[in-house]
Amino acid sequence: MPRIVHFDVPADDPARAQKFYSEIFGWKFDKWNGPMEYWMTITGDDKQPGINGGLSKRMPGQSGITNTIDVSSVDEYSKKIQSKGGKVIAPKMAIPTVGYFAQCMDTEGNIFGIIEFDKNAK
Repeated sequence: MPRIVHFDVPADDPARAQKFYSEIFGWKFDKWNGPMEYWMTITGDDKQPGINGGLSKRMPGQSGITNTIDVSSVDEYSKKIQSKGGKVIAPKMAIPTVGYFAQCMDTEGNIFGIIEFDKNAK
């Protein structure tokens, strides 16, 4: 069964947001060595229930934290989402060395991501 495996926090001021989350919750941020300005967010020990995420500069129109769900195929799940009344609002894109990602909307207007992990993604 697909599960939420990651979250993204958009921030107008990434340094300010990192300070906020690290001072309150003790979260740690590591700059990602990828094609965009992004910080991997460590929220706790891997032995403790929960997930880690990321933080990035807010894109125009982006609001709220986005949860990302691990799926076996972005193409397959994009079709399923649309067949049940949801929308694909940002089509499948490669995240180099990570996998394939699409941003979707459910029937209630909530935004979420789906990801198909594939280290060979380019």
